[in-house]
Amino acid sequence: MKNPPIPALPTVPAPTLAIANSTDRFPIRRVFCIGRNYPWPGSATLAGTPREAPFFFMKPADTVVPAQGLIAYPPLSEDFCHEIELVVAIGKAGVNVPPEAALDHVWGYAAGLDLTRRDLQLEAKQAGRPWEGAKAFDASAPCSPLVPAPISGHPTSGTVWLAVNGDQRQHADLAELIWPVHELISFLSRSVTLQPGDLVFTGTPAGVAALLPGDVIEAGIEGVAAFSVTIAPR
Repeated sequence: MKNPPIPALPTVPAPTLAIANSTDRFPIRRVFCIGRNYPWPGSATLAGTPREAPFFFMKPADTVVPAQGLIAYPPLSEDFCHEIELVVAIGKAGVNVPPEAALDHVWGYAAGLDLTRRDLQLEAKQAGRPWEGAKAFDASAPCSPLVPAPISGHPTSGTVWLAVNGDQRQHADLAELIWPVHELISFLSRSVTLQPGDLVFTGTPAGVAALLPGDVIEAGIEGVAAFSVTIAPR
């Protein structure tokens, strides 16, 4: 008896991100997110001790959605938090890239949110488990359109900000990054071969706090992009 035919799965379009002032789209391959990369109150870096090595986690490519309109409040969480970040788009493959050559691999920049189920993250930390349940949920990486590097330049300073319902929560400067962009790219390229289409979320400043349905988030990176989104009803 022959086995029944196995139905073919439909082809799923590759995730893409808008490009500012263009009808073209940037194909997304992978999403790397850097852990704490700004001085936070009480942190060792703030106290002047040597920098800890950066660390990263990942989100699926299809968690990247436009930073506009409504953003869903995710299930399984009662502590849903915002994290504003500079996003770097990789346009040239590289492995073991030296820091001085790293910016040659940057296609462009955007402003994005690393949305987090903080309660699940704390549970994972306490149990020594991975963070994916806290970080890799649907629509967890809203992102502005990418600005090509020849237009934006390679920003090393500029305000990073986020307000909720008009109240400022996060405010810092790109110059405060503990590991700046060129060093992050070099570091990542020693762990994996970076490829065109990779996105790197570079870390968030202090001021992370919980969101509620109906909250209006206004956020941006000076010289790159600004956006506004609203948290949808549960």
